[in-house]
Amino acid sequence: MAVGGYPSPAELAAAPWAPLVPRSALAGDTRNEFEVTGAHRCTHVRLTIFPDGGVARLRVHGEVVPDPTLLPAVFDLAAMEHGGQVTGCSDMFYGPPHRLIAPGLARVMGEGWETARRRDDGNDWVLVKLAAPGVVHIAELDTSHFKGNAPGAASLRGADARTADLDDPAAWFDILPRTRLQPDTRHRFPIPPAAAPATHVRLDVFPDGGMARLRLYGEPTGDGRAALAARWQSTSRSRT
Repeated sequence: MAVGGYPSPAELAAAPWAPLVPRSALAGDTRNEFEVTGAHRCTHVRLTIFPDGGVARLRVHGEVVPDPTLLPAVFDLAAMEHGGQVTGCSDMFYGPPHRLIAPGLARVMGEGWETARRRDDGNDWVLVKLAAPGVVHIAELDTSHFKGNAPGAASLRGADARTADLDDPAAWFDILPRTRLQPDTRHRFPIPPAAAPATHVRLDVFPDGGMARLRLYGEPTGDGRAALAARWQSTSRSRT
């Protein structure tokens, strides 16, 4: 069900609910997974069990659809809450890299992304698909809580998948050149105004280590903002 604003429990109870998964048999001591079809946007999900019993976890996997009317001219293009996604990484030894773009500040080291120590000449990286094509104005690389295990340096590169192949090394351009980092520090770097628009940004850390958050504050392109609005409208339609 999709309800705008901030509904009360009574308003939610009175709202029309549409089924995502019909009444289905469950197996005990098992991860029961169900595919959901359709592109209906939801703000609330209600789990009903028959007749009673226990459920260890409820996971609802999907894609974030931000309300474009609530997005300012410049916002965090990488943020999970705006629709940013981590689409690849070199290592997730101590946890998944999507923690980098999670809401809020990391409270402890375990809420960030940390790689295993490398024993070669390479470096670790994360690839982020932006919420919309846009131009990055400020990059924040936050190593808070990482003291003896922060990267020594990092860089950011961008690519525009609308006009180039992400597998082509020539498609990538510098957003932030390799820059020295300090441990346990929120680093903020201004990006030159001449930066090109990107759909994807790759964070490289040298040689490895941990980072609490990655923020990429920028302005979506005109067609990028139009795409956000079109997606919002298309997912607002009633299920058929």
